[in-house]
Amino acid sequence: MSMHTNVQLDRDIKCAVLTVSDTRDYDTDKGGQLVQSLLSDLNVSIDSSHYRIVKDDKAAITTQLKAWLDTDVDVIITTGGTGIAARDVTIEAVQPLLTKEIEGFGELFRYLSYTEDVGTRALLSRAVGGTVHDKLIFSLPGSTGAVKLALEKLIKPELNHLVLEVTK
Repeated sequence: MSMHTNVQLDRDIKCAVLTVSDTRDYDTDKGGQLVQSLLSDLNVSIDSSHYRIVKDDKAAITTQLKAWLDTDVDVIITTGGTGIAARDVTIEAVQPLLTKEIEGFGELFRYLSYTEDVGTRALLSRAVGGTVHDKLIFSLPGSTGAVKLALEKLIKPELNHLVLEVTK
């Protein structure tokens, strides 16, 4: 249990959700929908304009991220495109934007994936977290198991504290 779990901001956290997929649409995007569902019990707001699906295309991902980074969004969570296949380019789009990488996020995500979920297949995940000035970005694999693990075990317990720290 985190010692910062009870940190509470005096405002809602504005979140954006980006699903990266060549095959998902708004009806079949279980990962992006699960992010929104899992955040619904926190002080998080996700405006309808802050949920998008883009193709596995570095330029499309970068364009959407930069558009949201120019708004008052606090946190961007991406799902999909974090593996090692040729089409997996989410990390290549996200990392150049980062001011600081939160290495511990990817390390803990892979550790938890290994021990609780997928075993040695966890080494295929390039999940990453970081800051872009006063905003946070977390890039998660697209599977609902990965989304649930990252949100419940890592992001939700620390989200208020992370936003507080990055906006100091």
